[in-house]
Amino acid sequence: MRRQSKPSSSFPALVQAFFAEHLTQQRALSPQTVAAYRDAFMLFLGFAERRLGRLPAQLTLAEITPDLIIAFLDHLERERHNSVRSRNARLAALRSFLKFAAHRDVASLQVIERALGVPAKRFERPMFGHLSREAMLAVIGTPDDTWFSQRDHVLLLLLYNTGARVSEIVGVKVGEVVLDDGAACVHLHGKGRKQRSVPLWRSTVRAIRAWLKRNPQHDADSPLLPNRDGQSMSRWNVMRRLDRAVERAAQSCPELATGQISPHTIRHTTAMHLLQAGVDVSVIALWLGHESPATTHQYVEADLAMKERALARLHEPEAKLRRYRAPDSLIDFLRTL
Repeated sequence: MRRQSKPSSSFPALVQAFFAEHLTQQRALSPQTVAAYRDAFMLFLGFAERRLGRLPAQLTLAEITPDLIIAFLDHLERERHNSVRSRNARLAALRSFLKFAAHRDVASLQVIERALGVPAKRFERPMFGHLSREAMLAVIGTPDDTWFSQRDHVLLLLLYNTGARVSEIVGVKVGEVVLDDGAACVHLHGKGRKQRSVPLWRSTVRAIRAWLKRNPQHDADSPLLPNRDGQSMSRWNVMRRLDRAVERAAQSCPELATGQISPHTIRHTTAMHLLQAGVDVSVIALWLGHESPATTHQYVEADLAMKERALARLHEPEAKLRRYRAPDSLIDFLRTL
């Protein structure tokens, strides 16, 4: 009796297994990463429904062709005005699903291989924008006696001190800040559930102590930087408060009058100032929580001052090299050997 082949999984079943089993259980990705994959799929399925005239539950793997994927990626760039980086991130989510589906539905392997042939798009990495030390100190400024001013002062100090991402700073709890003399640090929760500890300046410690003294009701589980409702600040909230600080500082610092300053600009500023202070690139990578040191090396590429100092060590083509002449005392010493 001929053995029947196992029926292939339906497209909806594969998508459900991809999210419920593969991403969350087998790979144990963070909720933020799973949410990014989810958003990519919702955009893709909505586009496929409009283009093919079929509900997402009716799709098959055979209909996910290279033409459909390329059309979706073009739609992201042209109509949704996504950057190339965002386009590639959406493609990476689809490719991850297709690789998963290839193991579950061997009969569709040839179709999947063609779809996996869609390449990521190359793009020029922008130069990192960063502030001078004077401009950064002007943005941090001196707080007044109001609650919002003192909170924003701690916020800006922490962003510059740690070089942390906005999501890391707004997620800090009171109990994750250590203010002991000689061991002051803040524990940050980075991408992919990675944790790291960053030391704090004495000025940052003083500002945090003053802030906690003003808010004695905050316990260990309270957000260190709450909004007016006592909840963690949002990314938009941080952006708005930073814009106000930059607008105020621009009155005395013309450097801030041009260009958009974002919280990530402060992160770049911290990295560049550490680099210019002679801190090793590998240490900066740990400081910023970079998964790959190659990311940190981009700061070396962006630092024109370091390149100029390196260039100064080289002789120009037209410069005449002077031959070294040892002092007489050294010659006398060598002759005695």
